[in-house]
Amino acid sequence: MKKFDFFNQYRDPVIVIKDYDEVVFKNNSFCRIFNQFTDIKRFAHKINFDMCPLDSENVDLYSPIFQAITSEENFFARISYTNNAGKILYYDMTSVKRGAYTILFFTDVSSDILLENNTKEQQKNLERLKQLEDENEELQKIKQNAQTQAFRIALINKVSNIIRESMDIKIIQNSVLKELSMMFGCFKAYYAEYNNEEFTITESYGENNIKKEIPIKFDEIVMSKINNQEIFIGYSLSEYVGATPFKQSVLKIVVPIFHLQKMIGVIVLLSYQKRELNEELEILDAVSSQLGNAIIRAELYRKNAQNVKELKQALDELKATQLQLINSEKMASLGQLVAGIAHEINTPVASIKSNNDILAKLTSKIEDENIKQMFEQINQIDKEAIDRISKIVVSLKKFVRLDEAELQLADINKEMDLTLEIIRHETKNKVEIEKHYGNIPQIKCYPNMLNQVFTNILINACQSIENKGKIIISTELKEHMLEIKIKDTGKGIPKENLNKIFTAGFTTKGVGVGTGLGLAISQKIIDKHNGKIRVISELGVGSEFIITIPCE
Repeated sequence: MKKFDFFNQYRDPVIVIKDYDEVVFKNNSFCRIFNQFTDIKRFAHKINFDMCPLDSENVDLYSPIFQAITSEENFFARISYTNNAGKILYYDMTSVKRGAYTILFFTDVSSDILLENNTKEQQKNLERLKQLEDENEELQKIKQNAQTQAFRIALINKVSNIIRESMDIKIIQNSVLKELSMMFGCFKAYYAEYNNEEFTITESYGENNIKKEIPIKFDEIVMSKINNQEIFIGYSLSEYVGATPFKQSVLKIVVPIFHLQKMIGVIVLLSYQKRELNEELEILDAVSSQLGNAIIRAELYRKNAQNVKELKQALDELKATQLQLINSEKMASLGQLVAGIAHEINTPVASIKSNNDILAKLTSKIEDENIKQMFEQINQIDKEAIDRISKIVVSLKKFVRLDEAELQLADINKEMDLTLEIIRHETKNKVEIEKHYGNIPQIKCYPNMLNQVFTNILINACQSIENKGKIIISTELKEHMLEIKIKDTGKGIPKENLNKIFTAGFTTKGVGVGTGLGLAISQKIIDKHNGKIRVISELGVGSEFIITIPCE
């Protein structure tokens, strides 16, 4: 209708409806913006109140267009419109009644709504940001407290591990001083032991010129804290009473160390740092408690170790004395036995020798040459037997040597031959003796004792050879040391027994066969000569004993 053409001058969309559903006019803006418009009913279905709860199945009752048309008065509502692209736009819809006509004006407020929504969203974001900042600040505090707590626990655990891993008081004290010095940035730290109302510096960390083992005293303020088992923290120009003053005030921390209400010392920490100490006090309290227990435990361990050492030394001396007594008694008994046997043998041997001489004289007068020759052969055999018995008796006397209690010069090669002569019954028809004697000087020794060592080793070697075998004996001078080697081709010694064979009482022989004292006594004899004895052995191959004795 031409009478509504002036609405074309409006920038906002305008539509004129007659009665309820006849659209009589649409201005240019309306046609441009709502170009998909077909009829008022479909248009109404695309428009809703900005906020409108539905409580009826008749959607038309909630249509802003329907409300505006049916309203008897002018009508205003903020509406939302969904175009074909699915985009939601917002308008302020105003209806004006002119008789049978309803004029609808649409003012686009999408940007205002968007701005309002953005403003609300921004406000929400700001509130959320403030909340996150508060939460972050709280988290930072929690994180800082957790880090501090973790550091405190780590330091306490580290100190605890140091204390547990060592029983040395100096190592424990030095390690604790080092950790605390790093924590507080100390230029000087030390531990002072408390005794007789005085403190004495016994361990330090940092400066190398800290005087130790000198008594020091603290002023009344510090002593009051210490006696109350409290940590003293303050800035001072003096380290202790009478000390050379510092050029500037320093942070002084004095940590008392108690054990069962008894003061045993203090830790003194000196630092140029200016700082407040709060949580660190817990660390110092924990370290103080652990260090007190550790010092007492280490001291008890030291005393116990000393007692064990003294007892072990006394036991070793007792065993050595026992072996010496056994050996002395054994040699004395052997000497008496040999002396008695030698005397008993010499008497009948002298008679046989006398008879042999008489028989030799009488044989020369026999005229029958055959008989004469037979008696001469018998007489010669008897003479050789008598000489053999005499040599054995002399060897036994030399072997025992009860009158040789002092050091004297001896030829070890000859002493070895003497021993071999004594044990000939063990080697005869069974063991081949191979000698490699070197050109060695005489040495000062106890010959009878060394003969006992050689006898023990040689008899053991013979007994380790089950059928037939060989014993190789060699002597050599090496750098002022006499080296004696006795090697056999016996069955060898198991590896697990090699470190036991010189132990008194240890034997691999059957019950009643060996006492386990032979090699133990032999080692003591070699020790008495300031020498060494060792063994190399392999199962199924044999054993080699190596003895070294100083020649000077």
